[in-house]
Amino acid sequence: MCTFFLSIIYRQAFSKTDFTDRTREDSNMAVSLRLGRQGALLGLRFTQIKNSLWPSHYFQDRVRHFFHSPWVLGVPPLKVQMPALSPTMEEGNIVKWLKKEGETVEAGDALCEIETDKAVVTMESNDDGILAKILMEEGSRNVRLGTLIALMVEEGQDWKQVEVPSPDAPPPPAGPTVTHEPTGSPVTPTSPPLSIKPTTSGPLRLSPAARHILDTHGINPKLATPTGPRGLITKEDALNLLKGSPPTKPTPAVATPTVPPPVQSPTHTPTGPPPPPGSRPNVPSLSVPGKPGAPGTFTEVPATNVRRVIAQRLTQSKTTIPHAYASIDCDMAAVMKLRKDLAKEQIKVSVNDFIIKAAAVTLKQMPEVNVTWSGDGPHALDSVHISIAVATERGLITPIIRDAANKGVQEISAQAKVLAQKARDGKLLPEEYQGGSFSISNLGMFGISGFSAVINPPQACILAVGTSRAELQLKDDDQTVRTRQLMTVTMSSDGRLVDDELASRFLDQFRANLEQPQRMTLA
Repeated sequence: MCTFFLSIIYRQAFSKTDFTDRTREDSNMAVSLRLGRQGALLGLRFTQIKNSLWPSHYFQDRVRHFFHSPWVLGVPPLKVQMPALSPTMEEGNIVKWLKKEGETVEAGDALCEIETDKAVVTMESNDDGILAKILMEEGSRNVRLGTLIALMVEEGQDWKQVEVPSPDAPPPPAGPTVTHEPTGSPVTPTSPPLSIKPTTSGPLRLSPAARHILDTHGINPKLATPTGPRGLITKEDALNLLKGSPPTKPTPAVATPTVPPPVQSPTHTPTGPPPPPGSRPNVPSLSVPGKPGAPGTFTEVPATNVRRVIAQRLTQSKTTIPHAYASIDCDMAAVMKLRKDLAKEQIKVSVNDFIIKAAAVTLKQMPEVNVTWSGDGPHALDSVHISIAVATERGLITPIIRDAANKGVQEISAQAKVLAQKARDGKLLPEEYQGGSFSISNLGMFGISGFSAVINPPQACILAVGTSRAELQLKDDDQTVRTRQLMTVTMSSDGRLVDDELASRFLDQFRANLEQPQRMTLA
């Protein structure tokens, strides 16, 4: 019985505890539901308020479109940079723009003409688009490789809204660069009075006009501020000093008229030894632009890229290549007769065409002369490419007759005329003047009997050709006198590659080929 009652009491106690826990869980769940419903209602109300204030994303899209529009950021450009149009090119000049801003450009179209160190080359476009902005105008000089010269945009974009990048460095000036300080520009006279200390120390260097002005007015040259090259006191410096000096009363001359230099006034001559009366400046003064040049002055002429490269390569050739010279006389009677026979058949060829053919055939017969010098030593060449010197207004350039040994004289003549005309017009392509193995320079048409040419590196030889002349010669067999048409050729050879013995054998073989033109067709 006791056990029965204890079990009933135990069940009732646990049932009350379960009831209390369930009641607590139900109340917590009710509170959670109530709070969740209130949060959901609050979120819906906030969404309604947001929708009432911003009914759509139209305004946000417009703002985003504005900040991404070309009016703010600009149209992204296609950059056009100064290209390397020759292996030795370091800078170029913009000669002429063939396209204008706003014009449509296709890949392969000519954009502009660029003067390189060899010739004027046409630059072609690599992309399709519209030329939006020209950054380097016509006449821009010394433009370094990789410099931004123009901007393009893609087709369909507004080229007027192109984004111009900020330049990394200021562009070079369009006009010629002058390395010295200008001496002809007007300067406001700010010369110090005579009471200050002399501004020039050391040996004085005066132009003749400045010396005459200072000596005439009795002014110490050391008071002048030199603005000429290497501290030269120019005429303008003397005039500026004279304008800033106080007026002086004329003093009677104490020297006789026979004395050339005038005597300086003792009242206005500062302490210091006067310049020697017979001293002359080491460098003449520059001439003033727009004024007639005084005796002893000069005018600086800006050098083109071609002239600078010619000067650089000639200096390199004469200072680094041991030149050796050898001359020989060639009888041109057979060539002259063959030219007349060909002219009757309306085939016009020049003497220079036969010389090119003879040199090419001789190089093929003696491949040890067909070499070039590089940093690691001699390089033997497989093909014979003859460079012919052509004089142009921009300087000397050497277009190439490629594989001349396997071409006839008529074909060489036609190709030489085309290349010479393109060289004078500045239209040579890089492959038309690069890679020669032997050079020929002919001054015979100017009446030059003979001369020595400078080797064109990395080539080993250059042949200098003079004019033909008539000479009387006594025959050994019958003791009669005959007239010969002799032409002197002088070969300059690189002593590292072609020694004197090899050069002599080459000239002897060259003479044999030229005096017997039929042999060249069999070689």
